[in-house]
Order: sequence, then structure tokens, then C-alpha cells
Amino acid sequence: MSRWKGLPEELDPRVRQLVVRLRRAKDHSGLSLRRLAAKTGYSTSSWERYLSGRSLPPGDAVEAMARLGGDDPTRLLALHEVAAEAWGTAAEQRRPPAGTEPPRPHGRALRVTLIAGSVALVLAVCSSILLAVRLTHGEGEAAATPLTASASTPAPGTPRTPERPLYTCRSERIEGRWYAGNSRTLKAVLAMGHAGPEVAEAQCLLREAGLSPGAVDGIFGPHTQRAVKDLQKRAGLVVDGIIGPHTWKALRE
Repeated sequence: MSRWKGLPEELDPRVRQLVVRLRRAKDHSGLSLRRLAAKTGYSTSSWERYLSGRSLPPGDAVEAMARLGGDDPTRLLALHEVAAEAWGTAAEQRRPPAGTEPPRPHGRALRVTLIAGSVALVLAVCSSILLAVRLTHGEGEAAATPLTASASTPAPGTPRTPERPLYTCRSERIEGRWYAGNSRTLKAVLAMGHAGPEVAEAQCLLREAGLSPGAVDGIFGPHTQRAVKDLQKRAGLVVDGIIGPHTWKALRE
């Protein structure tokens, strides 16, 4: 068994899951990186990057590793699709804003800094003026239309919280499958960090199965992941905490 180095802490959990599965498949294959490169067509240095979490492998490399390591290619490719989405989001966040200029020589850098400072000062003054105008306008509206506290209007001083969709569980059996009224999907791939009606559907079905995914809030968090793993263990599936076609089938049976 190989002794792997720890993965970067900042690595997205969905990418981390893919890398761990690839490492496990390599261990099962018994191949060295050199032999792995010869059998897959991807270089040794490429596999070093893939297995250390420094680079996302292409789908062909993932499928090849699955077959060499005795893993399920379909499931591993589904995990790769989720990881690719997370990787693209992280890359977009690291990308510098459009129009960012390269560093200038020292002589011009000072002039640019002074100009930027002047612009920032002007923007700060403009923001202060706009804020004063909005506050004045708001006070006028408050005097003209008094507010009454109710269930939909928070009392003064109450912090506002972002609105979240409300999900309910309306379980019914249709053509031999269970549905909870939030989604009828059978193939959506869900993992830690995902959110939406498909997640709420899975949470309702996990409750129906006697497991505890936490609140039915449509957010795939640690409680939901733990409940998914318990279901997968009970159904004899690969216990990876990811909902794919096989796990959906177990949920709806």
C-alpha cells in the first residue's frame, strides 16, 4: 500500500473525494507511476499532479484508472463531473479581474499609486454623499408610511437573514418508487456542497428510510452525507457519501 502525502487543505471536498478514489484505485492496481503512464498514455509527471491534487485529470485518465484499479468507471466518472464543476469554480475565483494590468516599472508605479489613491478618495466622497441621500430619502418614507411589525416584516433592530426556499416532504409511492414532491430525478449526481430541490428530495427520502439527514433545507451538508453513507452501507453500495443513480434507486425503493 502506498504512503500518500496529505492533500492541500484548501482543496475543495468534491475534488478531494475524487483524488482519494484515484489513489485507492492506483493502490489496487499495484502499478508504479511509470507503468501507469505506459498503460494510460498520460505521463508520470501528469499522474503525480493528478494524485497530489495539483491538477484535475481528464475524464479519459479517470476512466483508465478505474479499469486498472477495478473500480466502477461510471461512478468514478460521475464523481469526476462533480469535481470538475468545483475545480472550474475555484479557478474562476483565482482568476484576476478583467483588465488587470501587469506590474509597471518603479518610476511609473509611484505615479499610478498616486492616481489610484486620488480616484479612491473621490469614490469615497461620492459614496458618502449617496449614503446621506439614501438615508434622508429613507427617513422621509418612514415618516410618510409607518410600518407595522408582522410575520413578514421584521421588527426594528431585527437582523435580516437571507431567504431560503421552503421544502416539504409529501411522500407517495408511484409505480413502485417513492417520491417526496421536490424532484423526480433518478440520475442527478449530488455531493457535499450541492443545494437545491434534488437535495431536499434526497433528504425527505432518507427520513422515509429511517435515517437522519438533519433539516430538510435542500443543502447537502455533513448530516446529509452521513445519512447517505448509512444508506449505502445498508444497501451494499460503495460507501462514498455521493448520491448517484445507484443510490437514487436505493432511496426510491
